[in-house]
Amino acid sequence: MAECSYADPMRAREVAEDYPLVKVSDDALDAARLLAQRRLPGVVVVDDGGRPVTVLPGSQVLRFLIPGYVQDDPSLARVYDERTADKCASTLRGRTVKELLPPKEKRHELAIVDGSATVMECAALMARLRTPLLVVAEKDEVHGVVTASHLLELLLLADRP
Repeated sequence: MAECSYADPMRAREVAEDYPLVKVSDDALDAARLLAQRRLPGVVVVDDGGRPVTVLPGSQVLRFLIPGYVQDDPSLARVYDERTADKCASTLRGRTVKELLPPKEKRHELAIVDGSATVMECAALMARLRTPLLVVAEKDEVHGVVTASHLLELLLLADRP
């Protein structure tokens, strides 16, 4: 594997992008629609004070939508028609984002860095936590998100001869 080096390393604050945030108290169906319509891998969840809490991946929304017995035996999914699938989606009605989240003790570590983190520090943390999103925050205020695809782009450009 080739080593990447930077004369003056880029910092997280320089590569962070604006990214949708949802509050724990927001409507779960709205959050799911945001994920679907913008084809996002996940969204950053903040508390009502705007402090980052966790990342809600689309896969967690699917875990909430799909009955446990179907998750345990995916062959049962074949008997679901569109109407039944629509009923699954209706389980989000009247729910909050907080209800979609796993219990705190089962949540993954929040992938968060200070704005001064280097691109390589960001990449290392994302790789360790196996997350496509990295929150860039300073003093509990979210400044943006670094995505895995953006980091890959930067790292691959750095590897060009």
